[in-house]
Amino acid sequence: MDKKITFCIPSKSNLRYLKTAIPSIRKNSFRKDHDITIFVDQDNDGTLDWLDLVKDQYSLKIIVNPNLNESLYGIGKAYDKCIEEAETDIVMVFHADMMLGRHADKNAFDLLERKSAVCCTRVEPPLHPNGGEKILKDFGVWPEEFKEEEFDNFVSQELSSDKVTEGIFAPWMVYREDFLDLGGHDPILKSCREDSDIFNRMSLAGFKFKQPWNSLVYHLTGRGAGSFDGDEERHLAWKKEMENSTKEFIRKWGSNVKHSNLMLPIIPPKYDIGIRLENSTSQLLELLEPWCYNILLDDEMGVQESHYFDKEQSNTQFNLKERIRSTPFETLDNEIIVKVNSKTFTSQDFSLIMNLPQIIKESGEVGEFELGNLFITIKELNEYQNQLIRL
Repeated sequence: MDKKITFCIPSKSNLRYLKTAIPSIRKNSFRKDHDITIFVDQDNDGTLDWLDLVKDQYSLKIIVNPNLNESLYGIGKAYDKCIEEAETDIVMVFHADMMLGRHADKNAFDLLERKSAVCCTRVEPPLHPNGGEKILKDFGVWPEEFKEEEFDNFVSQELSSDKVTEGIFAPWMVYREDFLDLGGHDPILKSCREDSDIFNRMSLAGFKFKQPWNSLVYHLTGRGAGSFDGDEERHLAWKKEMENSTKEFIRKWGSNVKHSNLMLPIIPPKYDIGIRLENSTSQLLELLEPWCYNILLDDEMGVQESHYFDKEQSNTQFNLKERIRSTPFETLDNEIIVKVNSKTFTSQDFSLIMNLPQIIKESGEVGEFELGNLFITIKELNEYQNQLIRL
């Protein structure tokens, strides 16, 4: 392995995880002189005190949120800061709740080329479904109970594997300049869905995704982010952030996160879709708004629009006053218009709306047609997903 890399690790009060993650990198990397950069986004657990004690031992670079414990950078922006300040050509995005397996750095590096991203294969305790992209094997569910020797023995058995699949998930390795050319992570997705967004953009930009199965990490399944954490307050905050970020992702891409069983991004086309909602209700406005560029309500007083704006605008970076319109003073000029009547709208119709880009791509043509209880007018079939590649 002829190049150093920089491990980039954001931390949000992740002391208990860093105490296991950082030593694993120094112990198991093929090269012992890789750079390790920790971005401390929040510290309610003594993270900085501990890092100060061990920074020389582990040769750490520490970056601290200038508004520590006042406001969060978010994981995407934190990664970008680490990558921007890296002094190596190659970086690896790494989670605080991961432990590196022996020579995972070299086995990923051996497959790396320009305009590619190579991810390690995750080994996880059997807590969540496996589509085939990871290995389910229990070496502990908390860092304090990590069965290090057993994991090391398992990794040794897998080092001879020549299996390589096509997919992408953290941790992933990439050339620094190739990543920065995309503009970094999208700041509208602060701490959730930021990875799915950047993977979509990398895919559209022509990156190759590779996953070697002799490059292993042990992953504690999102505990570092709070998605599966014993701290109820932290978990509830994560759930709210995930809900908001999922809606932001849909507003941006026109569809939800999609990928193959092996985590290869599937990117439906992005069309200019407007929804005309007849007999509009506040409930349907809230349900449908993220799935289109614009939504037109038969709400002449604008009451539903106003209430929704007050409730939702603080949760989104999109301007809802530009997205929501009310009759009789406004119209829709979108290239595709979907007419919805709340009195006939069903869960099956909502499923059609969620999958409308794929349906139109496969069988849509200019004209008018009915789909379930939806009335659809297609004026043009321009696709806009490639406009989302760079920020």
